[in-house]
Amino acid sequence: MTTAYQLNLRHLRGLLAVHEQGSISAAASAVSLSQPALTQGILKLEHQLGEVLFERRSDGIVPTAAGELVLERAEASMRHLAAGGRLIAGAGFEPDRRLTMTQLRAFLGLFKAGSFAAAATELGLSQAAVHRAVRELEDAVGRKLVERRGRGVHINFGGRRFARSCRLAVAELEAALSELGLDPHNPTISIGTTPLARAFLVPEAMSLMVAERFPAGFRVLEGSWGELVESLRDGLIDLIVGELPTEAIPDLATTAFYAEAPVIVAGRQHDLVGQQNPSKEKLAAYPWIIAPETSPLRAEWERLFPKRRPAVPVECGSIMIIGRLLTSSDMLTLAMPDQVALQIRSGLLARIGEPLTGSMPTIGATMRQSWRPTRAQRRFLELLRHAAEGLGADASHKPLIESRWV
Repeated sequence: MTTAYQLNLRHLRGLLAVHEQGSISAAASAVSLSQPALTQGILKLEHQLGEVLFERRSDGIVPTAAGELVLERAEASMRHLAAGGRLIAGAGFEPDRRLTMTQLRAFLGLFKAGSFAAAATELGLSQAAVHRAVRELEDAVGRKLVERRGRGVHINFGGRRFARSCRLAVAELEAALSELGLDPHNPTISIGTTPLARAFLVPEAMSLMVAERFPAGFRVLEGSWGELVESLRDGLIDLIVGELPTEAIPDLATTAFYAEAPVIVAGRQHDLVGQQNPSKEKLAAYPWIIAPETSPLRAEWERLFPKRRPAVPVECGSIMIIGRLLTSSDMLTLAMPDQVALQIRSGLLARIGEPLTGSMPTIGATMRQSWRPTRAQRRFLELLRHAAEGLGADASHKPLIESRWV
């Protein structure tokens, strides 16, 4: 089955030129190819993709539906490569005339593996072939991207920036293959999820998609929003599901799902269980488990106790560890309702008082501004919205569960 690395960058640029110029002859001149060579290049692309990309009509050459899809993704791919090239090689850099997919594959393989030997094993190539391809790439951009350090290698700052552009360019072509039904792994949706969304929202949307028998797979990476955002920018994940940043970020787009207030949680055996809204003095008399400094729940806890703060024997972000500690102690913690819903429904934990309504984090999806989701990715976003309908303080739809979780 065709992979993105089997496509020819010059052929893709020729495809774009045919669309721009409206004829093979004009396009051939624009990309410095002979007319027969360009014609053969387009035919090879059509053979690789199993689709007719252009139709000849009385008013010229017109792209088919498949052609439109490939043109859109190819243009975005070239745009990423050109932007990365300009960063390190100057404004006149033309990626389709200087780069090959063999070079990109070797460079990204080296970036991922961390050594020529490991990259060669991963790619199924000889070390000499990987060395040669990376060296040719450096010659093409006119700058060193890889530096030797002892027995290992180091991708320098320029190399890391260019690797991001290369990865996003390849991702666009992989999306085209996915849309055409040529993805050997089905479409794979790569999700980054924060602790505030991983307990219910993300697995619920995934389970709904699996129940639909939608031909897609999932890859999930967990972490805080700050830990995940560079992987998002690098194209390693498609979106982050969790709390949204409080301010707009130029290269990122967000979609809000719901806002939800945190709750105070204890083990079912705690003395405060059953008491309605205990005072801050009573709450401060017990030890607390608090979230790490980077978590929005940490800021909520600090607002709850602005002056006299209780003892804090544990700082932890794992809800599994926190749940175990609460069931065997008199400690308290702050959590989002969905994080502790299963433990509360099972009778292990209990909510203390009412939710804290002073500040409610907004849960949603963060994406790259340049991202255009595939059909599978669009469906997953729809199911995330559906799963979120019964959640949050202002939920107007019936929850997907039998009753409110907490």
